[in-house]
Amino acid sequence: MPNIGTGEIILLLLLALLLFGAKRLPEIGRSLGHGMREFKDSVTGKTQPEQPELPTPQAEPTVTAASQHENDQP
Repeated sequence: MPNIGTGEIILLLLLALLLFGAKRLPEIGRSLGHGMREFKDSVTGKTQPEQPELPTPQAEPTVTAASQHENDQP
């Protein structure tokens, strides 16, 4: 089996760039790294303490001019 050289790696990276686009490549790399890290941790038996999820901020209701006029009338 022949070794993969620098030229082949550059060709593969350019092909990936053409297929997925510049915006999608960092997401793919991030998810691939996360998956590899989880696999390695499961094989070695390491577990990280689970972090509690942060609550999402609630959007406050917006007051419009129409709703202000409705509240002013008796």
